[in-house]
Amino acid sequence: MALENEITSALKDAMRAKDTLKLEALRAIKSALLLAKTQTGGTPELSEDDEIKLLQKLVKQRKESATIFRDQNRIDLAEPEEAQAQIIAAFLPEQLSEEQITAIIDDIIATTGASSMKDMGQVMGMANQKMAGKADGKTIATVVKQRLS
Repeated sequence: MALENEITSALKDAMRAKDTLKLEALRAIKSALLLAKTQTGGTPELSEDDEIKLLQKLVKQRKESATIFRDQNRIDLAEPEEAQAQIIAAFLPEQLSEEQITAIIDDIIATTGASSMKDMGQVMGMANQKMAGKADGKTIATVVKQRLS
């Protein structure tokens, strides 16, 4: 609920400032939150973890779209997507650096005794649990592969 209040406040500020790009990004977040709440089987209140996952999904979508637009030489479409991704990412918890991710994964590997790629699933499960919302899954997977191979 705190995220929703924060978004509503930021939405009002963006409207007053007539910042269309920020307004569009914030409306996308608000829409996604509302959709998640009203889905069949959904709860009227989202947990903080669910909110973080939702924001990460929105950021990932924007980044993927921007990459596709850049590949197609459509810079005019890529730049707003990247800007929206930054606006949405501002509502996520501070992301861990690659060095911090590596240290956490090394600790998990030492704890579990993982030694080969067969143990990747176990390490990934623990890493995703420990770093939920603080690191991108793709980055975590890359570091785990480097450490186990």
